[in-house]
Amino acid sequence: MKILVVDVGGHHVKLLVSGMNVPRAFASGRRLSARDMVRGTLDASRGWRYDAVSIGYPGPVLHGRPLREPHNLGRGWVGFDFQAALGRPVKLVNDAAMQAIGSYQGGTMLFLGLGTGLGSALVVDGRVEAMELAHLPYRKGRTYEDYVGARGLERLGGKKWRKSVLDVVEALRTALQPDYVVLGGGNARRLDAQALPPQVRLGDNANAFVGGFRLWARVPQARGAGPSATARPRP
Repeated sequence: MKILVVDVGGHHVKLLVSGMNVPRAFASGRRLSARDMVRGTLDASRGWRYDAVSIGYPGPVLHGRPLREPHNLGRGWVGFDFQAALGRPVKLVNDAAMQAIGSYQGGTMLFLGLGTGLGSALVVDGRVEAMELAHLPYRKGRTYEDYVGARGLERLGGKKWRKSVLDVVEALRTALQPDYVVLGGGNARRLDAQALPPQVRLGDNANAFVGGFRLWARVPQARGAGPSATARPRP
């Protein structure tokens, strides 16, 4: 079965189909609606053959459907029939959960996606829990996302932003006690891998596609992330 994976981000929507190595992409942004995303996906995937679709959605997901409208995109996502619009079976999960599934290598893993906002997921013994940490209060009346998301990077500058990332990682490690932390998302590349604490590593954004392919494996569903698969360590 060939799978089309669609990773919806705040700046770009990226796509990859089974058997291909080079993703395709189109522009996203604050006016991108669900219908716009589907239209762009159908255009960008022209010439690719696929049997099913995995979608990583930047927001909370319940039973495979968006629970709330996204903070950094347009409207029209809640209640939208993605399967009918795309003409294929669809599994939609939180985008951080999808990349976490692709990044997982066993044990308890905390995944943090540093992009337009802050994505987060916890994987415990292969079970994926998508979390919504981004908008929790953190400091001085601001949220975690205000410090480590794109707006935090713009407000603080690179040096202070990197310090904030390390502070947030340490706070969440203390609270959640994972075996290791994976930092993904588009802005993770701004971090120095050599300066990260022990058991904290940079992820590869291509793991979002790995996670999307894994969603259709014949394994139990993940809790808290819609009808997704249990994460499995790489062979």
